Amino acid sequence: MPPALAEIVKIITVAVRETSPYILAGYALLALYLFVQVFYIFIYIVAPTPREILRSETTYKHIEDNGSVSYAKPLPYWKNTFDQHKKSMREKGDLTDHKIGIEDAEVFMSLVVPAFNEENRLGIMMREAVEYLQKEYGVAGSEATANDSIRRRQKNTGKHLNGHTSSGNAGGKADPTGWEVLIISDGSKDKTVDTALEFARSLGTESTGLIRVASLVENRGKGGAVTHGMRHVRGKYAVFADADGASRFEDLGKLVREIKKVEDQDGRGVAVGSRAHLVGSEEVVKRSFLRNLLMHSFHLLLWILTPPATAAIRDTQCGFKLFSRSALPYIIPYMHSESWIFDVEMLMLAEAASIPVVEVPIGWHEVQGSKLNVLWDSLGMAWGLFILRAAWATGIYRRT
Repeated sequence: MPPALAEIVKIITVAVRETSPYILAGYALLALYLFVQVFYIFIYIVAPTPREILRSETTYKHIEDNGSVSYAKPLPYWKNTFDQHKKSMREKGDLTDHKIGIEDAEVFMSLVVPAFNEENRLGIMMREAVEYLQKEYGVAGSEATANDSIRRRQKNTGKHLNGHTSSGNAGGKADPTGWEVLIISDGSKDKTVDTALEFARSLGTESTGLIRVASLVENRGKGGAVTHGMRHVRGKYAVFADADGASRFEDLGKLVREIKKVEDQDGRGVAVGSRAHLVGSEEVVKRSFLRNLLMHSFHLLLWILTPPATAAIRDTQCGFKLFSRSALPYIIPYMHSESWIFDVEMLMLAEAASIPVVEVPIGWHEVQGSKLNVLWDSLGMAWGLFILRAAWATGIYRRT
């Protein structure tokens, strides 16, 4: 050790020995206080805050019956009704959020598809999704042919395939029929919007209006696009799925069945599509060592940083999650993350609101053309998870 440094250490050591323990404890507490304050300020500065929603982003277009593109129409927003009910109950002195109603669903299933420059892959995914939705749920106000036969076969059991029951809505109302697709073009610079509308036009007049296309002026990130879409769904259930079609869409039936089993008395529930059962399969094993290492490291970080129920989910990042309509007001209005880590925030918010969550194995396959940079995006997700957890822990993010 250099003589000058040794002299400094000696002086500090003597000073510490001659200082009262109480004074040392005071210094330690002061240092801890300053560290907490600096940490809070740091998190406050770096924690993401979603940008304001532009007026044009609250509109959508679809294909009219004559085949033309509609003018921009306003998207419905269920939170407006929810907030009105909440305000009325607060004025009456009732602080029980679970009793706050949300406007009735218009269709049974809403599909939200976040899409950023997906003109080449969107059509393939949409064909699979619409074929399944049409077969299982029909058109709103009517009955799908497949469901007619299902009902005839199941009169004696009172249960329906894919989670349908004859009294699925509150008050004994029958489940609504029908479906909708809400495609959120996340600041796309290619022909994603045109591709979506052209696909809708190809369906013919019966289903063209069921596909709505909303455009975000600037890219928000996958989380921002999903959250935006979930604000405007009309379904009793709402699922989001990646535009690449990596998830087997027919497994939506599994998610509906399982969410029905865990929903609480208020109809709140979340079903998480999971690829955890594929770990060890050929598709996962043949990945690069780096990719598998980063995957396991991220799972360890999740286990350390997230609350118990969220940490117990084996696959938080699969882009195939189903929400009951009643669960949305306790999750969507409080979302902050718009990056790849948004799934974790959704699950944390569900856990904080005591919403039941079930993990469901689904089919999945690798799709070429991914925009994920394995190394940098993995590091970004780790950083995002740390900031997200810190922001909620320090009260920077709040459920207010």
